[in-house]
Amino acid sequence: MDWSLVTMAERSARRSSSTMQEIEAFYAAMLPRMEAVLGYLADVSADDEAPENLRLLDLTKSLAEVAPAVELFFEPTISYGYDVSRFATDPE
Repeated sequence: MDWSLVTMAERSARRSSSTMQEIEAFYAAMLPRMEAVLGYLADVSADDEAPENLRLLDLTKSLAEVAPAVELFFEPTISYGYDVSRFATDPE
């Protein structure tokens, strides 16, 4: 399952539509690598649009999206979370 998602709405939808087994597998794969990933990304310019760097950043954001489900709520739905479907994707 691909967790490299560009928008918060995509990441939230993936989390809420995934099983805890899928979420925990992604979490377990990413967490041990985060020190190295964050160290690497710290040296990447904010203007860098290399696909591999953007993908790594998106994976890091997805880890942040699923962490509360794994660490606090033990389910894909984040209790008392904001309904992300209310976010507009295109400004009018």
